[in-house]
Amino acid sequence: MNRPEAPPVPVAPDGLWQALPFPAVLIDAGGQVEAANPAAEAFLNASARALHGTPLFDRLAVDAPLEEAFARIRAGHSALFVNDAAIGTGERPPVTCNLQAAPLGSGTLILFQPREGGGGGSPGRSARAAIGLTDMLAHEIKNPLAGIAGAAQLLDMTLPEADRELTALIVAETRRIVTLLDQVEAFGHRRPPAVAPVNIHDILARARRSAELGFAQGMRFVERFDPSLPAVSADADQMVQLFLNLLKNAAEAAAGPGTITLRTFYDPALRVRTGATTRALPVQVEVTDDGPGIPPAIDDAIFDPFVSGRENGTGLGLALVAGIIEDHGGWIGVESRPGQTRFRIALPIAGKEGA
Repeated sequence: MNRPEAPPVPVAPDGLWQALPFPAVLIDAGGQVEAANPAAEAFLNASARALHGTPLFDRLAVDAPLEEAFARIRAGHSALFVNDAAIGTGERPPVTCNLQAAPLGSGTLILFQPREGGGGGSPGRSARAAIGLTDMLAHEIKNPLAGIAGAAQLLDMTLPEADRELTALIVAETRRIVTLLDQVEAFGHRRPPAVAPVNIHDILARARRSAELGFAQGMRFVERFDPSLPAVSADADQMVQLFLNLLKNAAEAAAGPGTITLRTFYDPALRVRTGATTRALPVQVEVTDDGPGIPPAIDDAIFDPFVSGRENGTGLGLALVAGIIEDHGGWIGVESRPGQTRFRIALPIAGKEGA
């Protein structure tokens, strides 16, 4: 029997779909493959033409109960994230991946992100890999939202006063979602840092002042600074954004009045090796909160995009932090236990980036 011709890729401009750095597959409501990008062809060891119209999960062995989860995706139009799933193709040993899936049109878009070295790679790598996904989904969702908001506004002109509260709610919620999607798109379009010598304590002071006037009102701040630290090589605006994200994460983790401790110190022993190059990152900044800690289920994926420990979190704040740090050639780590979570940032001295 002749297999039907594979249709054009329906989820993104061809160049973006082809350039996605990780396997991406679109399946229909019955679980059959509608499209597969080149990375998915390599991952599944089959061409997009051969994959088209075949049941995806007949080709995969996944150590997670996905059938019920995918049914919930289709029924509730919600997303699915599975961390560290062992995925095999029957022709090679299983590969540990993060699996992400989201409804797209009448089908489901699935992305497989292989965990390099068991997840020991740079946390910024996942942030870069999500750029294609954010562009696709934000574009696909914003267009129909504009139509929904417009239709609600037209209805508002003809409805009695008692019913206008509902149309106002529709318009407000669509605007809120568009604002969130704008944040998603901004995450996917970071500009390269314009580095210059900056005083890290000036950066922390700017971030703290903004936080205290907004989301961190009522929080207690403790500063333990080393005033002798040299200038670091960084983009001041991006660093302020980085620490605002960390402070917001700390304030939200507290879920009430709590304490955020900011500490800076010098550690000449901290060096990071990339290939044949070793970078010295002696300037250290720690942001510590006294909240409940990171949920164990996500502690290995806390810097991955769309992973959040909060019910309504976007999972982009810490991914953006990781991306900024990687763009600066720095390092970030986290230690967490109940009652304390500490993020540690390491940065190069100005003029010593390659030392």
